[in-house]
Amino acid sequence: MSDPTRSAQPKIIAVANQKGGVGKTTTTINLGAALVERGHRVLVVDLDPQGNASTGLGIEPDDREFTTYELLLEEIALSQVIANTSQEGLSLVPATIDLSSADMELISNEKRSFLLHDALRQPAMDDFGFDFILIDCPPSLNLLTVNAMVAAHSVLVPLQSEFFALEGLSQLMLTIREVRQTANPNLRIEGVVLTMYDARNNLAQQVEADARDNLGDLVFRTVIPRNVRLSEAPSYAMPVINYDTNSKGAAAYRNLAIEIVNKNTVLAA
Repeated sequence: MSDPTRSAQPKIIAVANQKGGVGKTTTTINLGAALVERGHRVLVVDLDPQGNASTGLGIEPDDREFTTYELLLEEIALSQVIANTSQEGLSLVPATIDLSSADMELISNEKRSFLLHDALRQPAMDDFGFDFILIDCPPSLNLLTVNAMVAAHSVLVPLQSEFFALEGLSQLMLTIREVRQTANPNLRIEGVVLTMYDARNNLAQQVEADARDNLGDLVFRTVIPRNVRLSEAPSYAMPVINYDTNSKGAAAYRNLAIEIVNKNTVLAA
């Protein structure tokens, strides 16, 4: 039962798709930065053993003393695992390759699906005043992703504008339904965002049409374009909003942030 004396809790969004290379990390980093630009405090939780979100936000591997591995599997203070980034208001729980063994270690834990849920809801989290927590999931439907879905209020699905994009979506939707039935009945789909979109490409236009026909209002109006600046920004360890604030990629993630804030404002009313 929620504690009525506690301050408003952050909205937790899992960014998930079992396919790799669809823009999960790019979306997590840049949506987080766009939300911060709008005055929100954001925590990114890197749940991918590749640690790309951590690198993309400027936290070098040697500086990742405590990570999501310790957050899940060891009783460690939040103040030790939450790191500041170069953008004020945007914080990170980093990841390293150590997380790749977590799936095996979680199997024997009777609370294996709820570890992230409990970690993100401990009273000490209130001290940070986050408005949003974005979880960058690994490219698979493993126990780490299930942890993210159990912890989250909603799932944001990046969908690459390419052939077969919708085929892989059915398995993800099935997993979300199973999590609803077994562990998190309030989990909903935040929405589907089309990524790597090239308006000049007939296939991209067809994927968009199919997605909107099949998923309706679940598909965000904003589409994320193929954009050189979006691809370059991670190598400079910063979100595209900071790397090239006037780029098409920056504009797209600003628009996505507006849609998400507006949607959640309506739901909270």
